[in-house]
Amino acid sequence: MGQVMGDIKLVSLFSVLPELYLALATIFLLLYGVYRVKTVTTSLIMWTLLILVFTAGVVLSGDMLENVSMNGMFLTNRFTAFAKVLILASAAMVLLLSSDWLQEGKRPFEFIILLLLATLGLMLMVSANDLLTLYMALELSSLSLYVLASFSRDHAKSSEAGLKYFVLGALASGMMLFGMSLIYGFSGTTGFDGLQQFFAATHGPAAKALVVGLVLVMVGFCFKLSAVPFHMWTPDVYEGAPTPVTAFFATAPKVAALALFSRFLLEPFASALDQWQQVVVAVSLLSMIVGALAAIMQTNIKRLLAYSSIGHVGFMLMGLAAGNQAGVQAMLIYLSLYIFMNAGMFGCVLLMKRHGHAVEEIKDLAGLSRGRPMMAVAIAAFMFSMAGIPPLAGFFGKFYVILAALNAGLIWLAVAGVLTSVIGAYYYIKIVKVMYFDEPAAAFDDGSPLSLRIVTALGATVTFLFFLIPSPLVNAAKIAAQALVR
Repeated sequence: MGQVMGDIKLVSLFSVLPELYLALATIFLLLYGVYRVKTVTTSLIMWTLLILVFTAGVVLSGDMLENVSMNGMFLTNRFTAFAKVLILASAAMVLLLSSDWLQEGKRPFEFIILLLLATLGLMLMVSANDLLTLYMALELSSLSLYVLASFSRDHAKSSEAGLKYFVLGALASGMMLFGMSLIYGFSGTTGFDGLQQFFAATHGPAAKALVVGLVLVMVGFCFKLSAVPFHMWTPDVYEGAPTPVTAFFATAPKVAALALFSRFLLEPFASALDQWQQVVVAVSLLSMIVGALAAIMQTNIKRLLAYSSIGHVGFMLMGLAAGNQAGVQAMLIYLSLYIFMNAGMFGCVLLMKRHGHAVEEIKDLAGLSRGRPMMAVAIAAFMFSMAGIPPLAGFFGKFYVILAALNAGLIWLAVAGVLTSVIGAYYYIKIVKVMYFDEPAAAFDDGSPLSLRIVTALGATVTFLFFLIPSPLVNAAKIAAQALVR
């Protein structure tokens, strides 16, 4: 124990400074909530936003060169910094989306604490450089997410969503832990660096056993990503959880899971590309197909967005399946644009209220263009962008991942991506048709909170104007990808 503590030097503390700051700030807010406030207030939300912004500043101001610390269990570089900034941006947007919902219902302040703890766990996941760090960070975020899913305790659907997510999440965690035990049992190490050296030099039965363990760990990642065939929880949890929580599920956890999934496959198991690429290709293909076909039958907009997210994950995994720098860059570009589109769309969903009660059916959007033209324009932009129609941001996300797949020789997977995108366009355009051509339904409540307008406007701006200045994101994604795949 003394040797372990002796090796943790000051430089190690600097490498975990963003996470350390966020953890201490969360503890401070917890004490503040216990002794000063019982429900969420405007000041508490503003303090939390400042904490998230400052944490992002700490991440960006740190040394971007690759640094392994905490006895090899924690890694920071440009790739992890890129992912952490996306996670913090997602958390900040979700906080703004939930502001009115939290204060209007006088929700308990613990929501803020759980959101920050989940964010902390997701940031630790991104930098995990050891199987033990990976699992501890994963569980820290998961436990917070289980509670957030069932935060509306008075609503049966919310309680059901939390229970389903907990049970299936526990199953996925168990499979992941079993896979890790197999990997450790045959390799004798849990560190990513040690695994990389061991796997590259190992052949025969031991290598095959390691692949079995690898596949079981991949199952856990696929669950977190809502990738087929481990997507069963997604529609019910998206529908049952409070809408701001659903927005969080659709953004930050996907960033962390995809970033760590990429690191896990392309660092310790880089030499096993031929083995894991087959699994990623199959999951990508199934996710795109299920996401495109199952969404057609949905009448609830949150369930539709759930299946839509499954399809989008399939596209992101197409970039990972390429297994090269261009594929990772394309995946990061797609992921970044998806976050802003999704946050903006959930902002619009939160504006769907009649007589103070939320409505979630697609038919409730009928004739929206006549009563709320700007909201209709924003929803139409998000729908066309998710469908991949140029020149909106979603088109470029799909263009980059399909191009990366083609260059990697995954031609049939790229063709499947194009075909499923065409099928998916049906249900996106159907929503636009309902808003602009159907007979008007009862009008939504007047007025929209400033926080919702900010997030919706930000998402719409990125969606509309990305094609004018794509280079900042493209270059940042390229630099991040170079840190991962050399």
